[in-house]
Amino acid sequence: MSLAFGTRKGSDEADAGPTGPAAPSTQHLLRRKRRREAARTLAFLSPWLIGFSVFFVYPLVSTAYFSFTSYNGFGTPVFSGLKNWDYVFNNLPTFWQGLRNTLWLVVVMVTLRVVFGLGIGMLITKVKTGAGFFRTAFYLPYLAPPVAATVAFAFLFNPGTGPVNHLLGELGLPQPGWFASPDWSKPALTLLAMWGVGDLMVIFMASLLDVPREQYEAAALDGAGPFQRFRYVTLPNISPIIMFAVVTGVIQTMQYYTQAIVAGKVASGIAGGSGQPFEPGFPNGSTWTLPQMVYKLGFQSFNYGAACVVALVLFAISMAVTSILLRRRSGFMASDD
Repeated sequence: MSLAFGTRKGSDEADAGPTGPAAPSTQHLLRRKRRREAARTLAFLSPWLIGFSVFFVYPLVSTAYFSFTSYNGFGTPVFSGLKNWDYVFNNLPTFWQGLRNTLWLVVVMVTLRVVFGLGIGMLITKVKTGAGFFRTAFYLPYLAPPVAATVAFAFLFNPGTGPVNHLLGELGLPQPGWFASPDWSKPALTLLAMWGVGDLMVIFMASLLDVPREQYEAAALDGAGPFQRFRYVTLPNISPIIMFAVVTGVIQTMQYYTQAIVAGKVASGIAGGSGQPFEPGFPNGSTWTLPQMVYKLGFQSFNYGAACVVALVLFAISMAVTSILLRRRSGFMASDD
């Protein structure tokens, strides 16, 4: 019995001998492998991480910090608490006017650009001859420099001497004031944005040409009309592109600056020349936007704290609208079911 017991014990020790020291070694090798894979991944991601940190995280954190300080860009920032926030929201009436104008442009301009770009893209995909000419004709305005395009539009839509109002008068139609009228300045800017819709047109054309022809044929065999084919075949296939156009359009319009200020200058008679006094937002603040306020507060009034507050408001609104669009995407995207 003792011999048998001793033999069994020796056998157990022999079995445990190779596996005991091997287990920590295997775990150590696995940890080293994971560390090497993590280091390799970080090495590939490092260009993006550096760019993201330098051009997004650092400016965002700095903007949030300066919004709670009194800072003119030259001295040392002095902590002032919520003083800048109170000043912007309660003692700066042009902030609310700029916010209303900016949101108006986001809602109207983005919607019309997406609808118009999709419509032009659908029409060109149906053209049998001359499609290349029409693609070029509709895309070229997008390549025009924003300042030059805005100056040209301001002269074309001049209420007194512009050819647009002259043509409307010949047809017996009303002649709006366009950029010189508070009621028509934002619609005129929207027309300018729709004129340069070539970028969206190209994107929508590519997505429309990618829709399987078999689905259209099957829908036609089932008796679906043009509207039904668009609703149940075209939209589900291009809905991700529509979402992309809407989200990027919202972000771009929240930064709307150049066209609004150039149109106001031209319409007010200040087409150029340094040293001429000009108050942005002409006429009557109708083209005043929050990006213009950021520039005026930061680089003209040297009130960096208040400018950072307005910039953070723009960022927060952009993030909120984008999140809502991505979460409640049923109006733009096809159902995932």
